[in-house]
Amino acid sequence: MKMKSVMLTILSGMLATSAAYADVHKLRLGHFWPAGSSVDQVITDWANKVKTDSNGEIAIDIYPSQTLAKAAQSYSATVKGILDITVTAQGYMAGRFPLTQIIELPGIVTNAENTSCVLQTLFDDESIASEYKDSHPLFFFAHGPGHIHTNGKNIAAPEDLNGMRIRRATTVVANILSSLGAQPVGMPAPETYTAAQRNIIDGVAFPWQAMKDFRLNEQLTSHTEMALYTLSFITTMNTRSYKALPAHLQKVIDDNSGMEWARTMGKKLDDLDTAGRTQAIAEGHSISNIDNIMENPAWKPVLSMVVDDYLTSVSKPNLNAKNIYEKALSYKKSCAI
Repeated sequence: MKMKSVMLTILSGMLATSAAYADVHKLRLGHFWPAGSSVDQVITDWANKVKTDSNGEIAIDIYPSQTLAKAAQSYSATVKGILDITVTAQGYMAGRFPLTQIIELPGIVTNAENTSCVLQTLFDDESIASEYKDSHPLFFFAHGPGHIHTNGKNIAAPEDLNGMRIRRATTVVANILSSLGAQPVGMPAPETYTAAQRNIIDGVAFPWQAMKDFRLNEQLTSHTEMALYTLSFITTMNTRSYKALPAHLQKVIDDNSGMEWARTMGKKLDDLDTAGRTQAIAEGHSISNIDNIMENPAWKPVLSMVVDDYLTSVSKPNLNAKNIYEKALSYKKSCAI
């Protein structure tokens, strides 16, 4: 009888443990940043907040460095359910999110928090919502101003970029650079360190955060701050994975979505930009600045043409992309409050 009692106790404990594990909803989140990088840590902060708010009922396993899906396929992998959640850059899927990529154009970015607010507002007012009907968007954000960083050459006027091989992130950024006379080079961000080291590229278009994350401050010592562009990012979820959660856990996801987290991510990226810039200053790098580039007589004619050409190319019947660009400019002011 005693042995039977012991066995029943053990079995009861095993069943209780099994039930406890059954109540945990495990979600797979994939992104392209290196493991342990500053952005990976920020994403981990969000995942930990979800876990805490759900009292451990949601556990998000993070797969960095394109482990489960390449950057260009991570959105579609989430739609298909290979990933439950992804954090990715829309511009890595050329032509898939043309309205969202309006945010990348010159004249919009001020800092990451403000631009993240602008981007989230464009989704909330349904200006770009039609591009995301196949997934469940959680929040949008943008990185800080994208500048030009080179190995020893200061950039003061567009002609200084003539023939320079500059790494670009997206086709929108490539069009900006080529219009200025540079030769845009497409390559994954993690490959830029070796490319700069071997003089395969002459520089990069990057925010300060990326200069530190990808160790490019070790290779590129001349920096021209010009707020040339930004990139848009999305944290989105497989729709079936979201609907499979109990209502109270859907609420946890909802409470960690939208404008609050758009601004939070933007603010964290602004802090990371400060760290990257501080590192360059400490190492004695040359830093110059071109203020308000869209009003600068040397830069405005070319960049205004880039903006107009892009907005014309993505306009459709009953959809004037120029209106979205103008909304973004107006949201810069409201998002600054």
